[in-house]
Amino acid sequence: MTTLFKNIKELIQVRTEPIPFVSGKKMRELPTIKNAFLVIDNGLISDFGSMEDCPKTVFPEIIDATGKMILPSWCDSHTHIVYAGNREGEFVDRIKGLSYEAIAANGGGILNSAKKLQETSEEALYQQSKVRLDEVIQLGTGAIEIKSGYGLTLESELKMLRVIKRLKENSPIAIKATFLGAHAVPLEYKKNKDAYLKLLIDEVLPKIAEENLAEYIDVFCETGYFSVADTALILEAGKKYGLIPKIHVNQFTAIGGVQVGVKYHALSVDHLEEMRDEDIEILKNTNTMPVSLPSCSYFLSIPYTPARKMIDSGLPLALATDYNPGSTPSGNMNFVVSTACIKMKMTPEEAINAATINGAYAMGLNAKVGSITKGKLANLILTKPINSYGFIPYAFGTNQIEKVYLKGQEVS
Repeated sequence: MTTLFKNIKELIQVRTEPIPFVSGKKMRELPTIKNAFLVIDNGLISDFGSMEDCPKTVFPEIIDATGKMILPSWCDSHTHIVYAGNREGEFVDRIKGLSYEAIAANGGGILNSAKKLQETSEEALYQQSKVRLDEVIQLGTGAIEIKSGYGLTLESELKMLRVIKRLKENSPIAIKATFLGAHAVPLEYKKNKDAYLKLLIDEVLPKIAEENLAEYIDVFCETGYFSVADTALILEAGKKYGLIPKIHVNQFTAIGGVQVGVKYHALSVDHLEEMRDEDIEILKNTNTMPVSLPSCSYFLSIPYTPARKMIDSGLPLALATDYNPGSTPSGNMNFVVSTACIKMKMTPEEAINAATINGAYAMGLNAKVGSITKGKLANLILTKPINSYGFIPYAFGTNQIEKVYLKGQEVS
């Protein structure tokens, strides 16, 4: 099936030469073509350009995009959407004055979600998660990474990863799976964290490898959770099974997680609300993508990633949702892009780059999605009639998406 989009007001994120990601001043450059056409063939982008060069061929399907814009779908490289139930009670507790850390210390937080997930069947977990996945697709997400980490037992971690695998098999969206067994220490191991780490390394990892359930491995490297030494131990173990590191670091405290991430060639280091000069310095000239999660900062009322300082220092930056039941119960990448502009002082160009091409790199999908490039998947957002792409972050409370396409097919 071949489809022609014609009279596109502006075709956004056009990359004729493939690049893995953009950094520093380059993040302010967002290549576009005004009054453009785009051709999709068998789910892939096959041609694009100015309307004056539009092919005269007869196409089976022609879509007139007058007044509308097209951009690559959002690439959300950090989510936890496979979870059971919700934690709205903790939301009220925070309003009443309890901190995220205090709630966790009282048995809430990740351990609360783990208990619910352990009691939920695999089928029920799949059905709940599919609703969330379908929702974020409608909001323009065309590639997504999903983590385990709410199981915290052999059986439940595998249950989560099997659900992710099933979502991948039954959905047109590009999905990457990450093993995050080191998300929190279960209550039964509270006084013997080493035994829990041993369980993850000796029992869970071999099963994941046997069933081919994950491509990445993650650790919550944070005070009160897993130390730098713990993180190195887990990453070293994952390396033996070919799992690529992606780490939670610097959310509440900076304890050297960025450094261990760079040492182990992590594909990304995520959160980064607390960044020291030495953390920024160590990331320079590496292949590790810093990832910011601004809706987490919004929801928890914690600092935002210092995007301006990082980008002005020459670093790249990606944006993701952190969709999860405790600190970010939303997978709306449009809100993430808006919040990055409003609260982190990123330009619309920087935010769109961060949410497309850099987000794709942060989950190893930059060769397939993230830009308007010949041969990439036709995972696209068709906007409503808008004045400029800056209107997307500007009108933060309104959905500017008219249609979403995955592999060239409209998502109903």
